[in-house]
Amino acid sequence: MTRRSNGVTLQQLHYFVEVAAERSISAAADMLFVAQPTMSAAMKDLETRVGRALLVRSARGVSLTTDGTEFLRYAKQVVEQVELLEQRYLGRPPSRRLLGVSAQHYSFAVDAFVRMVKGTGAAEYEFSLRETRTWDIIEDVRTLRSELGLLYRNEFNRNVIDKLLRESGLAFHTLFLAEPHIFVSRRNPLASKARATLDDLAGLPRLTFDQGANNSFYFAEEILSTLSSKQEIRVSDRATIFNLMIGLDGYTISTGIISDDLDPGIVAVPLDVDERIEIGWIGHSAIPLTAQAQRYLDEVRAVVAEAGVELLG
Repeated sequence: MTRRSNGVTLQQLHYFVEVAAERSISAAADMLFVAQPTMSAAMKDLETRVGRALLVRSARGVSLTTDGTEFLRYAKQVVEQVELLEQRYLGRPPSRRLLGVSAQHYSFAVDAFVRMVKGTGAAEYEFSLRETRTWDIIEDVRTLRSELGLLYRNEFNRNVIDKLLRESGLAFHTLFLAEPHIFVSRRNPLASKARATLDDLAGLPRLTFDQGANNSFYFAEEILSTLSSKQEIRVSDRATIFNLMIGLDGYTISTGIISDDLDPGIVAVPLDVDERIEIGWIGHSAIPLTAQAQRYLDEVRAVVAEAGVELLG
């Protein structure tokens, strides 16, 4: 079989996909056991053949141009289809790089990821799971650093999130609606209540996930972000926020789906507000999900269903 498509070789496409994933020509060369000058020459030749600049090179690595992001969408589809063909008919092992996911800080997303990895059954694999900021989730999926993202929207942020997704060529797919809960330490007096009210929270530190330079209310990971709080602490990771719940009797607002294995010492208490949290996944409108991404979403649905939450998609 001649590995050539309109003058572009499948090897070049494979190299390009790895360079984009690693954001470094030298790192991609190491990954594929190729000499760095060979990889650099292959990328320059690829750009010459397509007649467009695909990469921006700097001392810190490489990034994709606008044309490069679009080209990557098609390159990934071609490479994945060839890999599937070779696995099916030539008995080749699957690619090590199987799936990238970016998500807000949800334990159900991690639970599902653990199940997916365990179910892979491969001797070698390479997955990525990024718990990160709302803006970065959208950017990760837009640039194909991650195949899909998990985030929430509601009536307050819906128009802003949807506009940004449309401009990025992405679409939001609803998974479920969640009743807002507060997460608190088991030692917190509110832990024993059947329901908590906003008045109950007035004297407690509010814990939120920092959104960095894009710290708009619309990108907050928690609902009711516009309500004032006399005591507020912003954190960057889930382990820290749980430690502060225990150490300072703080709280955060989330879906109510919690893992005893991943979140020890934390309980979820329903919050008495007239709000719903719509959780969904985002992906490229024009690119179908790979089988591995579908398997991950199946695990997400299973974890959510086991928590007693009704699935919508």
